[in-house]
Parts: sequence; structure tokens; C-alpha cells
Amino acid sequence: MISKKVADRINLQINREMYSAYLYMAMSAKMSEDGYNGVASWLMVQFHEEMFHAMKFYHYLLEQGASPELAQLDKPAVKAKSIKEIFEATLEHEKFVTASIKELLELAISEKDYATENLVRWYVDEQVEEEKNATDILQTIGLMGDGKQGVFMLNIELGKRKPSIPLDFTSISS
Repeated sequence: MISKKVADRINLQINREMYSAYLYMAMSAKMSEDGYNGVASWLMVQFHEEMFHAMKFYHYLLEQGASPELAQLDKPAVKAKSIKEIFEATLEHEKFVTASIKELLELAISEKDYATENLVRWYVDEQVEEEKNATDILQTIGLMGDGKQGVFMLNIELGKRKPSIPLDFTSISS
């Protein structure tokens, strides 16, 4: 069983992951409205990944005899006006999530909660990938310059992304 302090912190992380999903859904809608359906599709896959992350923590709490506690989610503000700004916001958000995951890992280590530490290390690796994906896309945008042909090709390429996680969250285990 985990301590209340760790369970509370995991609950905070669940809500941060849910907000992340909500944010990517809003970004996807914005890109769809602007006609970038490939980028919108990429962002919707990101939505599913964030939901998976939240549900992995959710199931972990249940397995540990703790109660998931869901908080109200704020409405995400999508201020980005371009694909580049969308991915700059994505990278900044993922850096925030990385810092939050590191805080959770530090708590698990200080509490000598080895099971939670083991789980959270999976998220550490996941965040390396999340930040790299956004950085790689931003580098590609930088290489493309301002030409519409590059944006067109990037939109097509990003639309090819498929979910790599289960979309049925009923059988997720930590």
C-alpha cells in the first residue's frame, strides 16, 4: 500500500495528464479548423497517449488500494496561430509534464516507495520521447522555411502517425 502523500501526488499527476489530453484535443480542433488535418490527427494521437498515461496511474492507484480522485479540469487556452506555435507550445507543455514527473519520482524515492519509483521511471523514459518528438518536429519546421510546400508535406507526414498504445483503457495495468 502507498502512503497518502504519494497517492495524493499521483492523483495530481492523473489530473495533469488528463489536462494534457484535453489540451491536445483543443489543439487538434484548432488545426482541423485551419485545414491542417494531418497535424490535427497527430495531436489526436497525442490526446490518446495522454489519456493512456492518466489511466496507467489510475489503475496503479487502484492496484495499491488507493482511491483515484479527479479534479475539475481547466479549459485549455490554445493561443497558437501556426503549426510552429502549436509545436512550441507542445514542447513547453511537455517540459512542464517532465518536471512534474521528476517531482513525483523524487517523492517516491524519498518515501522509499520502490513500486511507485519503478512505475514513475517508465514515465521518465516516456517524457524523453515526448520532448524529442516535439523538438524533432520543430527542427523540421525550421529546415522547411516559410514555403507552403513544406507545410503541406509536413501536414501529410504528421497525419501518418498511428497510436502505439492501447485505446481500450479497461485492461491497463501498471
